[in-house]
Amino acid sequence: MNEQLKEMSAKVARGLMTRREFVGRAAALGVTAAVANSMLAGTARAQEPKKGGDLKLGSIGGESTNSLDPALAASQVPYANLYHFAETLVEVAPDGSIENRLAESYEASADAKTWMFKIRKGVEFHNGKELTPEDVMRTMERHSNEDSQSGALGILRDFESMKVEGDTFSLTLKTANADLPALLADYHLMIQPDGGFDNPASGVGTGPFIVESDEPGVRHLFRRNPNYWDPARGHVDSSEVLVLNDATARTAALQAGQVHIANRVDPKVAALLGRSPNITIRNASGPGHYVFIMHVDSAPFDNNELRLALKYAIDRTDMVDKILRGYGSIGNDSPINASYPLFTEMEQRNYDPEKAREHYAKSGHDGSPIILQVSDVAFPGAVDAAQLFQQTAQAAGIPLELKREPGDGYWSEVWNKQPFCASYWGGRATQDQMWSTAYLSTADWNDTRWKREDFDRMLIEARGELDNDKRKAIYAAMGQMVRDEGGLICPMFNDFVNGVSTQVQGWIDDPTGDMMSGTYSGKVWLDT
Repeated sequence: MNEQLKEMSAKVARGLMTRREFVGRAAALGVTAAVANSMLAGTARAQEPKKGGDLKLGSIGGESTNSLDPALAASQVPYANLYHFAETLVEVAPDGSIENRLAESYEASADAKTWMFKIRKGVEFHNGKELTPEDVMRTMERHSNEDSQSGALGILRDFESMKVEGDTFSLTLKTANADLPALLADYHLMIQPDGGFDNPASGVGTGPFIVESDEPGVRHLFRRNPNYWDPARGHVDSSEVLVLNDATARTAALQAGQVHIANRVDPKVAALLGRSPNITIRNASGPGHYVFIMHVDSAPFDNNELRLALKYAIDRTDMVDKILRGYGSIGNDSPINASYPLFTEMEQRNYDPEKAREHYAKSGHDGSPIILQVSDVAFPGAVDAAQLFQQTAQAAGIPLELKREPGDGYWSEVWNKQPFCASYWGGRATQDQMWSTAYLSTADWNDTRWKREDFDRMLIEARGELDNDKRKAIYAAMGQMVRDEGGLICPMFNDFVNGVSTQVQGWIDDPTGDMMSGTYSGKVWLDT
């Protein structure tokens, strides 16, 4: 029994079991609640973060064109890099609550239009400059500039005015938005000295690590920031991100002990990999989704009959079974699932070759090949998923042709540029943020070219609606509109699946984003 209890308490320490589950199972073994809690307290003391060691991540999503400019981050490696050297005002915690970071506190006016953020004092940038509210305002000014190319531009266009008074940065919105703090947790909005206007790709921030080496497409090395303000983060001496776009290479590196963490583990090998005594598979269900996206303003995808034909020509159930292997759930051509508050279930769209054939005939398409561009880096199993799509489409008489693209350059030359390609979204903290980032007409990351004035009006109306029932109804109508008329084919919502060495302690299965929502490097430590 003692060994069983030790194993259970170790699972609690590693986030694999809740305290409540531990106490319940301990009671079933005849252990009182008092003794069980005492054991947990002892385990917690034993699991206090250790300082030292060199942490290594093997990551998909790195390219030679990557930049340290937070505005331009669009794949996993830049995303991981940002959380090493920089920070946002607030973060969304695993339970969905808002955690203060560079903002010490915040409050809103009664109408949720004006928001005030008290900026933390005594925080230094890596260049020695002290963080000020002016730096925060300048950061927001840069990302809200139409020339910024920021991935957060869509959520900042509702800003009406900003100002600094003493240690407080405040902003006023054109329309009320109760979700505003969650929007400012967007990973693009890392606070930089003078907002990054002088050198946005300098890699200077307030984060737990300082940039030591930056080799885009190869590796990124960070060393611990000796002047970091938060003692609860930044435990390892160094943290390295190795670009390993090939899934087999990432898995092999983890098995060989060359990296401590491998992200985007292919579900086909996850179960086998998890049998290793030195590796655990950590997965979390959330808003992430694997997709095929069509530009609705480009022929032949400007024809909704053709879009519907392709949507009915994909077998979502088969794809989830064969590609995700239990690490995810079926999609329904909307970016919103049950992980979001105010979600409304819609009738599930299923594979229907006859309907696909009917819509294809109505589209009047000339029968020429429909080119789908795909790469292994789009998502784990993307090429296999595209081949399944090709087979079911051809069974419906639709000539789908695959064009396999190299991984390097996919996110800069294919995604958001070519009219039909495989992609992924990690999701966002709120529906407003997801819709504003990717479906608002003016959003830079509107990768389906969905531009509808009626949709935009509904989104703005939902922001200012404080009655949740009414807001839910608006969101439901928006989801239905995108599902039936948009350019998104969403066959599946993926779990965030990571392979983690047993040397890594402090890991949390965070449903809000991959790799502990990007914050893994500052939160984990090594048990060497």
